[in-house]
Amino acid sequence: MNKWVSITFVLLSTAFLLFSWNIYRDEAVYEKKPADYDAEMQKQGRLVWQKYNCHVCHQLYGLGGFLGPDLTNVSEKGYHYVDAFLKNGAASMPAFNLTEEETNQLFEFLKASNASGSSNPKEYRKLWNGMIEQ
Repeated sequence: MNKWVSITFVLLSTAFLLFSWNIYRDEAVYEKKPADYDAEMQKQGRLVWQKYNCHVCHQLYGLGGFLGPDLTNVSEKGYHYVDAFLKNGAASMPAFNLTEEETNQLFEFLKASNASGSSNPKEYRKLWNGMIEQ
């Protein structure tokens, strides 16, 4: 009985090590997408994000509040999806009376956040009022 347990253990351990090695043997290659957002609108969108305190409930790259969903990739769902939530609200999110320009700016900010693909929190500087800047 012990012989078969030992053989099974060795086979499972070997299989685990081979699969683990196979997964990590090649370095991951990430394609950088060309920027498809307006840089100036993105800057204004960040101000809209801060003006309406979106960061209190929502996260970008896991940074921010926990009441609402992480919005890092929400721009992939399209402008009208984001616009509908801003105009109508959701369960615990109130409807915001953003102008069309503010909505466009905020969407550009969300597109830029999604396009960058990563964010290092150590690169941000925390301001006295709780906001962050890069």
